[in-house]
Amino acid sequence: MDSATLSPLSTIKIVNTLLLPPLQKSATLSPPKPKQKPLLLRIKSPFLTHCSAKPHTHKDNATNGEDLSVELLSSRIEDEGEAKPIPEQAISSSLISRGLVLDLGCGDSWDNVEIGSPVVKRFLGDEEERWLMWYHGRSGKNPESESIGLAVSSNGIHWERGIGGVESSGDVGMVMNPSQDWWGFDTLSVIPGEVSIMSSAKLRANSAAVYWLYYTGFSAEKLEFPENFPFQNPERACSNSSKSPNCFKSLPGLAMSQDGRHWARIEGEHHSGALFDSGQEGEWDSLFISSPNVLFHGNGDLRMYYHSFDTKSGCFAIGIARSRDGIKWVKLGKILGGGGEGAFDEMGVMNPNVVRNKRDGGYVMGYEGVGLDGKRSIGMAVSSDGLKGWRRVNNSKSVLKQCEEEDGWDSEGVGSPCLVEMDNGGEDCQWRLYYRGVGRGGRTGIGLALSDGADLQRFQRWTGFHI
Repeated sequence: MDSATLSPLSTIKIVNTLLLPPLQKSATLSPPKPKQKPLLLRIKSPFLTHCSAKPHTHKDNATNGEDLSVELLSSRIEDEGEAKPIPEQAISSSLISRGLVLDLGCGDSWDNVEIGSPVVKRFLGDEEERWLMWYHGRSGKNPESESIGLAVSSNGIHWERGIGGVESSGDVGMVMNPSQDWWGFDTLSVIPGEVSIMSSAKLRANSAAVYWLYYTGFSAEKLEFPENFPFQNPERACSNSSKSPNCFKSLPGLAMSQDGRHWARIEGEHHSGALFDSGQEGEWDSLFISSPNVLFHGNGDLRMYYHSFDTKSGCFAIGIARSRDGIKWVKLGKILGGGGEGAFDEMGVMNPNVVRNKRDGGYVMGYEGVGLDGKRSIGMAVSSDGLKGWRRVNNSKSVLKQCEEEDGWDSEGVGSPCLVEMDNGGEDCQWRLYYRGVGRGGRTGIGLALSDGADLQRFQRWTGFHI
């Protein structure tokens, strides 16, 4: 890594084990309390250069499949206030039995047209557990624009959600809209990529901690894809048979929050506010940067996995960038491309989700594979160091594909994987795989599949609790 390029932030502490107590809003970080649609501020990145602390290691408390250096900020889950759920749309037991855990919002809710891109975090306390899911959604009132919302759960199965924008730290619902700054990279849509909880000595002196949200921002700038490009905007679930689809440029962004609900954008080095730009002409990622998934490897070593479309190979591909402070990034290149002829991911790989395997310390990547026919399935790859040598598992076959029932809620494709390692303290651990499913007519939902113990080669859709 070029030390001259990166201005190191004094050691960042990452806390991924306990749900932090509600925090007082600060005039610097938190936007005004929204009435309907969340308002967001933009903050210049030098604010973060004042953070400093040395993390301690508590491996026994990690809960998200990542062997992180963490600091224990709380011994239990504090009450964040009562969430405000809304009634779910009627979901048949047959749909639930095939894995659906979150359907489209009802009525005039902010997510009644499309949902996807789940980012799921599990937090443990002394006597309870709490789950948070950030995801994107679209409504009939604004069908061309995606926003980010939050749902909560006590078991990762039954979720509480909101109709509109959040108002308090106990609310659920829409938490982030596209930017209203005309020059911004995220004026059209915002989609979550990863959420981490970080703190610093300075912030902690005020009993504060912050959520860091890495997200994909879309602008109205249209991209020119090859004439035979058979897909619509790569992040959107519904494919388009048109040979001239409207595809918009995307770049990675960062926002911070004290409660996971009210977000303030952090301006990156790019003139649009993005963390960094797409590649130069001729480079594999010259079209766009999408789905930033950030993993904390160690002190001064954060890694971002993202995807783009390589025009030379005609396939989606996944690349990696590294950072010392989570804001300034150096791209290292492509690490995974399309599969071989006839493979489920022949047209490429996208939407990576990388976690640290607590059993062996290696890295696991769930990704969305694109077939020659445009169908989406989920594949898995592993690496010993998370940088190179990524190897597909399951003999290069998908670990989860669309259901075989014609009327199934995810019969058209599955993607946007999010892995959660359920550590039972022994060899008999299990992985949960949250994913976006697409059914007839492009209807979307969020589902759950389970591994057979620690085996990553095959996942079965959740079929209910077994007593």
